[in-house]
Amino acid sequence: MIFVLEFLGTIAFAISGASTGVQKKMDIFGVSILAMTTAVGGGILRDIILNVTPPAAFHNPVFTLMSIATGIIVFYIVRQHYNFYQKPWGEILLRTLDAVGLGLFTVIGVQTAFVHVSESNSYLAVFVGVVTGVGGGILRDILAGNTPYVLVKHFYACASLIGAIICALLWPYTGSVPAMLAGAIIIVVLRNMAAHYHWSLPRID
Repeated sequence: MIFVLEFLGTIAFAISGASTGVQKKMDIFGVSILAMTTAVGGGILRDIILNVTPPAAFHNPVFTLMSIATGIIVFYIVRQHYNFYQKPWGEILLRTLDAVGLGLFTVIGVQTAFVHVSESNSYLAVFVGVVTGVGGGILRDILAGNTPYVLVKHFYACASLIGAIICALLWPYTGSVPAMLAGAIIIVVLRNMAAHYHWSLPRID
């Protein structure tokens, strides 16, 4: 199940990263790098925090290669149909994929923390979950020259935090699978509702 979740999350985040590269008018190499960074960057940060070295992305290159391949495919598809980004359904699709990637990687981060730490530490699990969920997106935005999305847009990191907390709290009572599914679903729902209803945290304009 973890492999399936990572597979889906990798594809979703790779598409998100590649789309950012295309919109920034990067060449195919830049688009591929952004796809890879978004897909595996959070997992690398997670493993560094948990002292899992070298990070899993370097033990098993399948997800790295998958994200690069996804980036190349997105590049050529958008090259033929660039007006995709001007269509309302295109924006909704990208937003949904990004929400799915956020939800899946957040709960995978929680699961990895519980597996690699001998003593149950919910605080660490939640922290690692959020870093795994938003880390790749932060690296993507830095490379693309943008202010990281999690700091300025809607209800992004907070959705990851809420999902990670719920996943960690349910873990001892429901087991890993129900807890991870509940956390991921809550994140996806919150992200889409936040984007639809324009939820934002208070800030100074």
